Amino acid sequence: MEPIRYRLSFPQPHTHYVEVLAEVPTSGHDTVDVMMAVWTPGSYLVREFERHVESVTAHDPNGASLGVDKPAKNRWRIATGGARSITLHYRVYGREMSVRTNWIEAGFAFLNGAPTFLTLADGVPRPHEVSLIPAPHWSQSVTALNSSGSSRHEFCADDYDTLVDSPILLGTPSVHEFLVDDIPHRLVNDGDPSFFDGARAANDLEAIVRAHRQFWGSLPYDKYLFINLITEGGGGLEHRNCSVLMASRWAMRSRKAYLGWLELASHELFHVWNVKRLRPIELGPFDYEREVITPSLWVVEGITDYYGDVLVHRAGLSTPDEFLESLSDKIESVQTTPGRAVQSSTLASVDAWIKHYRPDENSPNTAMSYYTKGAVIAFLLDATIRRATGGARSLDDVMRRAYQRYSGARGYTQDQFRALAEEIAGTSLGAFWRSAVDGTEELDYTEALDVFGLRFKSPVRTEPARAWLGCATLNDAGRLVATQVKRHTPAFAGGLNVDDEILAIDDIRVRADRFDQRLEHYAPGDRVSLLIARRERLMQLEVTLGIEMTGAWRLERTS
Repeated sequence: MEPIRYRLSFPQPHTHYVEVLAEVPTSGHDTVDVMMAVWTPGSYLVREFERHVESVTAHDPNGASLGVDKPAKNRWRIATGGARSITLHYRVYGREMSVRTNWIEAGFAFLNGAPTFLTLADGVPRPHEVSLIPAPHWSQSVTALNSSGSSRHEFCADDYDTLVDSPILLGTPSVHEFLVDDIPHRLVNDGDPSFFDGARAANDLEAIVRAHRQFWGSLPYDKYLFINLITEGGGGLEHRNCSVLMASRWAMRSRKAYLGWLELASHELFHVWNVKRLRPIELGPFDYEREVITPSLWVVEGITDYYGDVLVHRAGLSTPDEFLESLSDKIESVQTTPGRAVQSSTLASVDAWIKHYRPDENSPNTAMSYYTKGAVIAFLLDATIRRATGGARSLDDVMRRAYQRYSGARGYTQDQFRALAEEIAGTSLGAFWRSAVDGTEELDYTEALDVFGLRFKSPVRTEPARAWLGCATLNDAGRLVATQVKRHTPAFAGGLNVDDEILAIDDIRVRADRFDQRLEHYAPGDRVSLLIARRERLMQLEVTLGIEMTGAWRLERTS
């Protein structure tokens, strides 16, 4: 099959543009349609990447201009004039600092496949070849794509899926390499690595890779990249042979921040197995032009989030107390989010496209993260299986058996994954699925605490008892503005709205930087009058202050 050949150049990277030249075979058709993906795998939101594409033109092999129409938001139709191939030229603007989009600046360029490459819309598998022309001061091109040709800036993908799944970094990164099972792994740091100890991080990543290899039994790739963008950003995104991470230059100056980065790297590495090769049946082959909905993102992301932390601990990089601290954070997040009573984990998975990546001020009241609750469900399911089998089996066995049985081209259905878990447990888990996964009942931690020898620390009241309004606020240039009002709080009961400006308590002016100190003069149960401004109109609200419980969901070992 004739490939599509791309040439990417950056004549003025400080303007945030990449210039793309694409040679596209036509197979003799009078017209061809090319398309750009509207989303990228691993990030379940239609992002309309085509909005950053401009100046699409087409020419035949003789340089003659060809007509270009746009029949759909993300498609272009070219009249070929009978030419066997055509050349497309277009520009892409890239200035969104995230792991799923493009960022281009004078210092470096980071490109994802979905928001960069137009491809034929016929769905026929074909190779895609990429030639990069870095800016003069950029020394390296880094990607999980296979090298091709004689230049170190030429790469190839067997198909469009591989192209989308292989981000590209151009710049002057620092590279740290290590081997596991004679397979090369590279930590590639770019952005501002001046305060980031790459050698230490690579050494710790090697320990994490070895822990994952021991968990799964083997490494299913012939090379792996950790692309680490040190840009004061956050987040990660998994790929088949690499991951993209974002970090602060100061991440290694704080034990908690660095441990969080290691857990993020471990999370993305676990995806090599759980989703990139073992996947829900809905997640492949991909339709890049519309939503792909599955009820099993709690498996894909939640179980991965659980094991991301577990395998950092098994690698010897976190203490038992540090692991419990991380797990406690997840439990506390679930138990203090009112949306847990509204949205189940399966519904959160289905609604990811319209809710998870589009949060607003009311999201905590109506939604629950399939990452966070999924991780807590994994913890409970792990304990349930251990109890049912007398400690002979665990969730480890479920994941390994699922990989053996369902990894590959087809994937698993929701019912197949659940049946396999019951097979490992040797008992029905119907009640667990109904309550913990498909339902919105309160999670029962009793069995898990007993199995793992844990307990929740006694809740600690603030001493002395301090009045609590229960809303999040922002100091907006001296204005005290409510930014979030959760259900079941004094603020919610009293009618405070997001964007209300709090001006006074009991007719005495309260400054934005003195709000906490003012509340210290009140006791839980006091009824106060709030003077607020709502869209510039002054209003009085009567609120009964409460008390905030702290430490109610913190785990500790019983011995």
